[in-house]
Amino acid sequence: MVAIGASDPVIEQLIENDKTPWYRKPNLRTLYLFLVPCCLGIEATTGFDSSMLNGLQSLSYWQEAFNHPKGATLGILSASYSLGAITSLPFVAIVSDYFGRRWSIVFGSLVMVAGSILQAFSVNITMWVFARILLGHGFPYCLVAGAALIGELAHPKERARLGALFNSFYYVGALIAAGIILQTLRVRSDWSWRLPSILQLSPSMFQLAFIFFIPESPRWLVSKDRGDEALAILIKYHAEGDESAELPRMEYAQIKRALEIENESRKKSWFELFETPGMRRRCLIAAALGIFTQFSGNTLISAYLVKILKEIGYTDPLIQNKINVGLQAWCLVEIVCLALITPRYPRRKMYLLCTSCLLCVYTGWTIAQARQMTTGSHSAGIAVIAFIFLYQPAYSIAFSSLTYTYLIELFPFYVRAKGVAWFQLFSKSIGFFSTFVNPIALDAITWKYLIVYICWISFEICFVYFLFPETHNRTLEELAFLFESQEEKDAIVKESQKQWEAFEHVEVTHEKDNTKV
Repeated sequence: MVAIGASDPVIEQLIENDKTPWYRKPNLRTLYLFLVPCCLGIEATTGFDSSMLNGLQSLSYWQEAFNHPKGATLGILSASYSLGAITSLPFVAIVSDYFGRRWSIVFGSLVMVAGSILQAFSVNITMWVFARILLGHGFPYCLVAGAALIGELAHPKERARLGALFNSFYYVGALIAAGIILQTLRVRSDWSWRLPSILQLSPSMFQLAFIFFIPESPRWLVSKDRGDEALAILIKYHAEGDESAELPRMEYAQIKRALEIENESRKKSWFELFETPGMRRRCLIAAALGIFTQFSGNTLISAYLVKILKEIGYTDPLIQNKINVGLQAWCLVEIVCLALITPRYPRRKMYLLCTSCLLCVYTGWTIAQARQMTTGSHSAGIAVIAFIFLYQPAYSIAFSSLTYTYLIELFPFYVRAKGVAWFQLFSKSIGFFSTFVNPIALDAITWKYLIVYICWISFEICFVYFLFPETHNRTLEELAFLFESQEEKDAIVKESQKQWEAFEHVEVTHEKDNTKV
């Protein structure tokens, strides 16, 4: 375990002295307004996809169009989205680091628009799978760049909360899709499933429409020797255009010094993720986090809620979709509340609380479903639904509300895009595996399959306890040396202190000159 270090006193003091809330700062308010559709709304795409696919399984026209898929066929129809995401991961960091965060989002959005149109007009399983691979391929370009932009553009005061809200928008898309499916249930044609499919392009269209209303990442600009532009952005949004403000200059000094130190041993390849013990530790944690977020039983609910409801006796499509709408609405409320609360607390403690709650909920769910399927008890079926609703806030405590914040804090800038892509490799790979295997396992061993998740979540608790570091209350530049030597950590703090002293000297000189005049 890693000891908690102190935050940079200079930056910390400046933030503490800033008592003005973000909504009273016109420039920052405008930035956050456009970050919603451009970056925060990215997760709505995958939320829409999961909820839509859940609902489609209750539609008779979709079932008939694809010959009532089940087992491995149903698995590949669902999991092909994750398969597409895996194919993009070798290129995501290259596009994001070379062309910038905004153009990466543009490219990914265009690919997803094409995938949505192709999916809506699919005529067979092959065409549907290819469309979903295309959709999945575009998503990581937006996801990685969007997560980085939030971490690199947000004011230090709101950075953690915005990062926590990033995953919350998954349920905005999920709720919209659930509502659409509930309405198209009345449509007596193939348009009952084609219409939701084509509407999946909506989040991507919003990103394309608004992406150039936000600036490029200051850290990316500094890395491309465009420091003047980066400083101008920091002054405009973090100091409301006040060129005499200390905070943007301190941030700029830290960014510049951090990049200089990082670049001393930089190899500019994927091997830089593994070249030092500290980087290998980061990769292990990111890989584990990718697996945990997709193999903690959540894909059973996100992709196969309808199948679970059928197993416990809820076979009416209208009831199934009403439960789905209620679940997504509940998820949206609880995750937004938790996203605004949990960033205030130490990350490691939140992950421990999250995994412990998941273990308790899954144990109760398993017992209830076993009883319902062996005795036919109606009350046990209601208990299963209750545990499914309880699962969501347990998962959101950390996995939904802190994951991208934690990743941004974990990786230094020069490998941040690669680090998030590394996380995505494991997340999408295990997401593909679990989404593909779940219907096969449920058909074969029904409720006993839930015991697998109980055992796995127990392992997650141990892993988090022994290996997750604490990143709370540190600047991104300090966190660049979380596992490195004390000398490198001290260099960052000394640089910002030097800039602070230089700034104070200029202020004092300026005041003396004014006095003489």
